[in-house]
Amino acid sequence: MKNKILFNVSVVSLIFSLSASLHAQTKTLTLLKSIEIACDSSLQAFSSKNLYLARYWEYRTFKAGRLPSLTLNTNPLQYSREIIKEYDSKDNMNFYRNQQELSSSAQLSISQNVDLTGGTVYLESSLGFLRTYGAETKNQYTTVPVRLRYSQSLFGFNSFKWEKRLEPLKFEKAKRQFLYTKEEISETVIRYFFNLAMAQKEYDLALEYVASADTLYRIGMERQKIVAISQADLLTLELDAVNARNSLQNSEMSLKRAMFSLASYLNMDEDTHITLQLPERPGTLTITADEALRYAQENNPDYLSYKQELLTAEREVEYTRKNSNFSASLSASVGFNQFGNTLSRAYQDFSQQNVFGLSLSIPLVDWGIRKGKANMARNNLNVTKLSIQQQYVKLEQDITMTVGDFNTQQNLIASAERAMKLADQAYNVTKQRFIIGKADLNSLTLSQNRQNTAQKNYIYALSNYWQNYYKLRKLTLFDFEKNKTLSFMFDALMNIR
Repeated sequence: MKNKILFNVSVVSLIFSLSASLHAQTKTLTLLKSIEIACDSSLQAFSSKNLYLARYWEYRTFKAGRLPSLTLNTNPLQYSREIIKEYDSKDNMNFYRNQQELSSSAQLSISQNVDLTGGTVYLESSLGFLRTYGAETKNQYTTVPVRLRYSQSLFGFNSFKWEKRLEPLKFEKAKRQFLYTKEEISETVIRYFFNLAMAQKEYDLALEYVASADTLYRIGMERQKIVAISQADLLTLELDAVNARNSLQNSEMSLKRAMFSLASYLNMDEDTHITLQLPERPGTLTITADEALRYAQENNPDYLSYKQELLTAEREVEYTRKNSNFSASLSASVGFNQFGNTLSRAYQDFSQQNVFGLSLSIPLVDWGIRKGKANMARNNLNVTKLSIQQQYVKLEQDITMTVGDFNTQQNLIASAERAMKLADQAYNVTKQRFIIGKADLNSLTLSQNRQNTAQKNYIYALSNYWQNYYKLRKLTLFDFEKNKTLSFMFDALMNIR
């Protein structure tokens, strides 16, 4: 009676579970469809795209900075009325007087940075107006129709040269990092997918186990009546039936958690009911460690990161070295200017305007601060080189090991599939033999355990295969099935115009 009640409770629980599933949104997913949804709709995909866009506009800003810029500087109106102090050279004395004036000025300037030298060249034109009030109102205009000006830091640090080397490198790394993150997303969703597949398989096995355990227990009770089975074996069958129901409840909770994790990662509704279609056993795909290493060196963003780290350290060495000596700057301009009481007069008979300036800053005593900074930068460069070398070795070892795991996994899938079919056949035969009394309980239990293990091992083998394959895609940014780099999908993924 107790067993019958427990069985009915399990059936009612299952009915409620199925009823809830029917009311929830049902979604059937394949592995590739799950990857597609994750790469398009997951929060990680959204974050990755926006990180790339930030780098994209940063690079656009850098490119714009390499182009000539046109600037208008103007002071449209300035009026003053005040008492000022003025010196009279005739009487050799200062005196105060009232002053009232109105002025306006404008300057149009085109500037261009020079990457090679680190200087800036300017082409300028300006116009100024001054009106003074007093016993007589006077107007004056001053003009600079054209002036060519150049400013340059001598022997100093050329930031433009380093930006030209670093910014394109950072942008290229950002593009590859976007593709790298996409493959990371694929790896993650594969893990969630097969976690759910394993939970689903364990739930299905638990359902089968409940039905099988109840059937065997009823057969055992009938056989015990004719003393064809011992009391100990009958109790074992009853225990198996109770344990089967407990396992069903535990597997149901695990299934819900796994389903929620996948739905949440795919940015679906929490109550979405997901059913999975496991991928077929993949065909043979041979990948060698040498070709994987070659593709990684060509495409992996980590290699660009290492190069960026090295360039940044070298940049710091040059910066501290050049700043540890004296600094000098040069400024020179050549052009024309004029002034007059009328605007037309200010644009006649131009006078040549030449300006040249040289400034020096020479450190005399700084107690070794500049030298210390230069030595620190050189030491940091050496540490960076050593660290990069170690990272190279670690990355190449990871690639080589992943290739080995992937190639091994292909053989394991075939073996796991064969083992699963054999375990199914063996269990069915043993179960029938037990029903007719030609097999004992231990043989049946052992056969069932082997069947469960074989089915789980097949899912593990599939999971490991796809995990390793997409890890190789991530490390190399190369599609080994289509035999081309993943950069071909970049524009389609970003949809940038």
